[in-house]
Amino acid sequence: MSTASTRLPEGRYGRSPDGRADHKLKIAGAVLGAALLALVGYFAYHYVGQNEISAQVITFQASDDAVQVHLEVRKDAGAHGYCTLRSQAANGDEVGRADFRFDQHATRIDKVLTLRTTSRGTTAELLGCHAG
Repeated sequence: MSTASTRLPEGRYGRSPDGRADHKLKIAGAVLGAALLALVGYFAYHYVGQNEISAQVITFQASDDAVQVHLEVRKDAGAHGYCTLRSQAANGDEVGRADFRFDQHATRIDKVLTLRTTSRGTTAELLGCHAG
């Protein structure tokens, strides 16, 4: 027995529509890939490159009505801004939150801050720093 061929005769019906579609899909994929790469680069630049102030909590010590926080701030020399700190109780309730401004011209600032709390705080958390 012989098997029947399911292929169309070469050149009889013109160019295969699948070839044209594949070419258009490759172009569309390349354009969308480049756009996605540009978008990721844009957000990375604005998140990392434009953030002029960053900080980290070194240590903290809690009492019944305050938390002493040792904060290390790194910033551009001319940058002004603030960092937001908060403290939570053992049950997870927020017991204190405050913004602390940093307007000095130094690029590295080590400072011990007092965060007032409504009851005993068990954490000292840096929520973020913002220029402005």
